[in-house]
Amino acid sequence: MANRRPFIGGNWKMNLHKQDALALASALADRVTGDAVQVAVFPAFPYLLPVATVLHERSAPIAVGAQDFYIKPNGAYTGEVSLSMLQDCGVTTVLVGHSERRHVLGETDPLINDKVLAALEAGMDVILAIGEKIEQREAGKTDAINIGQLGYGLAGVSSEQMKRVTVAYEPVWAIGTGKTATPEDAQKAHAVIRQAIAFMFDQTIADGVRIQYGGSMKGSNAAELLAQPDIDGGLIGGAALKAEEFAAIIDAAAVPA
Repeated sequence: MANRRPFIGGNWKMNLHKQDALALASALADRVTGDAVQVAVFPAFPYLLPVATVLHERSAPIAVGAQDFYIKPNGAYTGEVSLSMLQDCGVTTVLVGHSERRHVLGETDPLINDKVLAALEAGMDVILAIGEKIEQREAGKTDAINIGQLGYGLAGVSSEQMKRVTVAYEPVWAIGTGKTATPEDAQKAHAVIRQAIAFMFDQTIADGVRIQYGGSMKGSNAAELLAQPDIDGGLIGGAALKAEEFAAIIDAAAVPA
């Protein structure tokens, strides 16, 4: 992982009601110490503030992120949540381009780019998720899909702003299925993504960008995946809902590659 500090993000998705979310946040506060690994959790909207409050009160080194947001400032946008509202709740990081936003909720590449730019302009850190579906993988289009989504997502982003961007490679076929790309396959995809960033910006920027793996990483396979030179962390789904499992992934990330 070169000199890139590992980054483990826990995407709670539409899971956990208030008491369960607070219990998980409290349990993680007991387990996550030190700064060898950057850690963030992404609760559902209603629980952002209470989770952030628990983590703050415990002085836990865990950031709170949002799974989504609206690109416009506060105004007449019924049902939406602005970036400034998220910041008011202690949110410092936002997730953009997750496969469920793309393929279930229909978000387009141009909209995802608008979100990346709006979040960076607001001073947020951004995790940009990219990845192929199974039929694209079987057709040999993994790299083409990743490079295309990356190019759209980062269009208009400055070299300076790239310091606040993390890329998450999430093969759609491996999300929530229990299937995982082999460490070698994941590494190959990550290496191509880093090469594409170097082409878009330069090698120095590419070397500094962290690329998370987001396809069914868990405590039992985290060490092997994280040992790959271009895998700099994980965007964790189901395993992030269990304190012990999530902590095991963080512990694996803390071990020097």
